[in-house]
Amino acid sequence: MDLLRLRTRLPSALGRIAAPLLLALAATGVGAQADANRFPAAAMSFLGGELPAMEAAIAARDRDYFEDAMGRMLGFSDSWGFKTRDNPALARFPMCTDAVSDFLVVGMCRIMTTSSACEPGMAAKFNTNLQQCRDLAAKL
Repeated sequence: MDLLRLRTRLPSALGRIAAPLLLALAATGVGAQADANRFPAAAMSFLGGELPAMEAAIAARDRDYFEDAMGRMLGFSDSWGFKTRDNPALARFPMCTDAVSDFLVVGMCRIMTTSSACEPGMAAKFNTNLQQCRDLAAKL
């Protein structure tokens, strides 16, 4: 292949390579937005699995549940990036991030009622956040 043909083919080859990369970069912003829009449903799915297990642990006064659930909650939080602020798009859903963050404290306060972490009104705030997150998940 001579140099002239290489120089004429090189721009078209680069275009074929660069076009998909540019499309992928443009779609990344859209994908991140779509992921954030799925967060309320994901939060409700997570809490939907945890809350019944927590109720059973409270009834049995099983404190071990809370240690394991803390690991699951941190894993969920990390996967969405809301505890590390890696996903600023989730700032639109404070009711959901707060519900996920607070459910274990509210549950522990039902076992350890005299703990200093048990603030008056915390359970009511959690229930309000949970309902608002549930409502939002149903809309999105």
